[in-house]
Amino acid sequence: MKTQRTRLTELEARALGLTVIQKTDLNANPRYRITELQLNQLEKIRNFHKTEFKEVRKTLNNKGKVISSVEKLSPKKLIDIPNNHEIKRVSTNVSTQQQWIITEPIKEINLEKEIDFTNIFKDLVIPIKLPKIQRKLDLSLFDRLVYTDVHIGMEVNQNGYSLYDGAWNELELNNRLEIMVAQTLINKQSDTLIIHELGDFMDGYDAVTTRGGHSLPQNMDNQKAFDVGLAFKIKMIDALIPYYNNIECTNICNDNHAGSFGYIVNSAFKAYIELKYENVKVTNQRKFIDHYIVENRCFILCHGKDDKNMKFGFKPHLDAVQIEKIKNYIDEYRLHNYTIEFSKGDSHQLLLDFTSSSAFEYQNFGAFSPPSDWVKTNFKNTNSSFIILNYYENQKSINPIIF
Repeated sequence: MKTQRTRLTELEARALGLTVIQKTDLNANPRYRITELQLNQLEKIRNFHKTEFKEVRKTLNNKGKVISSVEKLSPKKLIDIPNNHEIKRVSTNVSTQQQWIITEPIKEINLEKEIDFTNIFKDLVIPIKLPKIQRKLDLSLFDRLVYTDVHIGMEVNQNGYSLYDGAWNELELNNRLEIMVAQTLINKQSDTLIIHELGDFMDGYDAVTTRGGHSLPQNMDNQKAFDVGLAFKIKMIDALIPYYNNIECTNICNDNHAGSFGYIVNSAFKAYIELKYENVKVTNQRKFIDHYIVENRCFILCHGKDDKNMKFGFKPHLDAVQIEKIKNYIDEYRLHNYTIEFSKGDSHQLLLDFTSSSAFEYQNFGAFSPPSDWVKTNFKNTNSSFIILNYYENQKSINPIIF
């Protein structure tokens, strides 16, 4: 989508639904990146507020001289445009010169269906075959990297007065990516790598959760967050693929923060990376819960909370109702012949439960991102982490990495 940078007042930015940028130059308004649609709306808003007073009535004496007049003050405060509306036209009353802004709902475009990233990338990406770098004797059946809750775009210290210091920006994100890649290679025990990303990869589209009712402090607009998120995943595979014969990525796209935005980023990632490397496979999971068989293991994956229905997700500590829910899923798909691991994110807590059920292991994975300001204030300054696991015939090694 074509955009351009334009200086806006704070009121204009709010009227266009943008996140306000604090003014740093006393003589100039901040620049914002806006779409053609927003530019058209901006022109209508500015035209609507060009004049301060309009003469709407005057009285003349018998000599034709004006003895009184009435002027209306054009509104100086921008009206609030309803969410998901755009300005259709400005209407003027001919007799009184009173004006109104007429809005209408924005016609939503289903980006998930209308963006064909494979077609976009197919003539731009040159497939690459790399010679593999052998680091050590391959002992395990496969390696597994699990990370979740990256929350790209999240602002953790918006005004500088957060209860605990911290930053979550592009620089910090890439620093942690380097650590994750390095630790994955240090713990390499196989030529096959399974990567599970368990949701909330993006913090939120237009600074709200998937249900739209929870505002999210953010330090990136949608376009910047998309670029950073896509680059993160591409750089991760570019760094790991020389060391593995096969990499399989599963990305959860049904969650309560990223939702369709996360799916769009992962759809672009899938199209690009599968064109570039023939030995990389990407699955973007749109079901709330789904399962995958790898060797003698069955991984049941979900974020922990979905994009529409669940007010309260799977708990860090299982209760009897949730144990029964997972058992019902296992029965429905007849998964009893496998060692089953139920893996989730959402809770931002690293808790691996091997005993609450004899039918499956229950795995809570910690967040890759630091805690939000809300979490730090209401709970505590939690640790961030990811995990590398090595799977053998009848056992596994677990290597948690804490930031």
